[in-house]
Amino acid sequence: MHEKLVDLEPPRVRLANTPTRGHWLRFAESQQLGAKIWIKRDDHTGSELMGNKVRKLEYLMAEAVANEATHVLTCGGEQSNHARATAFAAAQLGMRSVLILRCDDPARPPAATGNILLDRLVGAEIQWITRPAWRDRNRLLAEAAERVRAAGGRPYIIPEGGSNALGSWGYVRAAHELAQDLEGIAAPDHPVTIVYACGSGGTGAGLVLGAKLLNFAARGIRVAGIAVCDDRAYFVESIGRICADFEERWQLPVHVTPADIDILDAHVGIGYAKSRPEELATIGAVCRSDGIVLDPVYTGKAFHGVVTELRADRTRFGSAVAFLHTGGLYGLFGMPNPPW
Repeated sequence: MHEKLVDLEPPRVRLANTPTRGHWLRFAESQQLGAKIWIKRDDHTGSELMGNKVRKLEYLMAEAVANEATHVLTCGGEQSNHARATAFAAAQLGMRSVLILRCDDPARPPAATGNILLDRLVGAEIQWITRPAWRDRNRLLAEAAERVRAAGGRPYIIPEGGSNALGSWGYVRAAHELAQDLEGIAAPDHPVTIVYACGSGGTGAGLVLGAKLLNFAARGIRVAGIAVCDDRAYFVESIGRICADFEERWQLPVHVTPADIDILDAHVGIGYAKSRPEELATIGAVCRSDGIVLDPVYTGKAFHGVVTELRADRTRFGSAVAFLHTGGLYGLFGMPNPPW
């Protein structure tokens, strides 16, 4: 950890298998993209805790333990990777979990496939809500917490995606790994762009904060998010808010500005968790060329965005792309009609 942060870093519980490895992809050459792609394997942070969410949960669950919580509550989409990881982290630490998940029809919830199957297997209590009710998720989480208290429990609420100032420490720490990973790859005259799938802003906030604290610019490293939902304005505001909360809570003058938050929002496609044939074709091509499984909601959509950008301009991300693979494998098992 950077010397400025050693004394400020909050407690964490060790849940993730880190540091994760990285390597070059054959895919870029096989597709004649004219640019190199290096991949950071954060899909290897665990098995039941696979993906980027566990890095955030190390700090969030440490606070839950310190608060002597009996229940952890969070929310997400029906195949939420974050909700699944939270439920398993809670079980591993001796707590119960309550998940508020959105779907088309709560009276007829989705089949227990993919992440939902794992949620049920680990004993999570699932509260299904409609998609329009999602806008009230914070109120619904507060109401669920009151029910836990009324039954004699001690609830701890984790926001969507674990995306808050405390959770962002997970990717502040990961930024240190990436700085070491990219030594000898990135340089001021050979810039490299770290690209990540942006869905709730917490991963992006941690990377932006880490980039500023470690002076990535002087190392020839940039950070860019590819939005899988919403638009650039939404993520500049949400990431900026998390960064501001981080700076205030830990009294760190990082001075993150909108100019520090690079979001590409042209690759959302037909909507969150909705896939186009070309996105799914890219997932299949990466799997065949490198034996790496991307997911249709986050990493597959973001990686297809990288490919689309490179085909239009091979210098778009500098001398190379460092793609952050944030997991999502289990979501594939929830697809009703996979095309492969």
